[in-house]
Amino acid sequence: MNRPARFAIAIALISTLAACGGKERPTADLAASKVTTIGVNSYLWRATLDALSFMPLVNADSNGGVVVTDWYVNPNTPTERMKLTVSILDQDLRADAVRVAASRQLNQNGAWVDAPVQAATVQKLEEIILTKARDLRRSAYSG
Repeated sequence: MNRPARFAIAIALISTLAACGGKERPTADLAASKVTTIGVNSYLWRATLDALSFMPLVNADSNGGVVVTDWYVNPNTPTERMKLTVSILDQDLRADAVRVAASRQLNQNGAWVDAPVQAATVQKLEEIILTKARDLRRSAYSG
């Protein structure tokens, strides 16, 4: 095929495609998809940071949903320290979307020794975070 014939076919195709236009491009339905700036539920994330604000943080990964604290010594019990890891497991605000893992140590003769953590302690921390998250959600919708 010679060059003028190819040029004529190209012009015909471009004209045909241009005639299909005229309408605006469809926009994405952002409301139908979960659009967040972080990878986890924002209420659980903020509630976790609020609940642990008295402890020094080692890592706070909002995309992975993990908050790790450094050892915290309560001034009222200087022979005991705690370290927490909170994992946010879902984008939905649900009771099973937050998991707390705790480590506890006691100071015995100048050395920190691992000690068991009561299950009730972990459950209480999870409840505190969930309650704060629900309060944040309520205030966002009522205010």
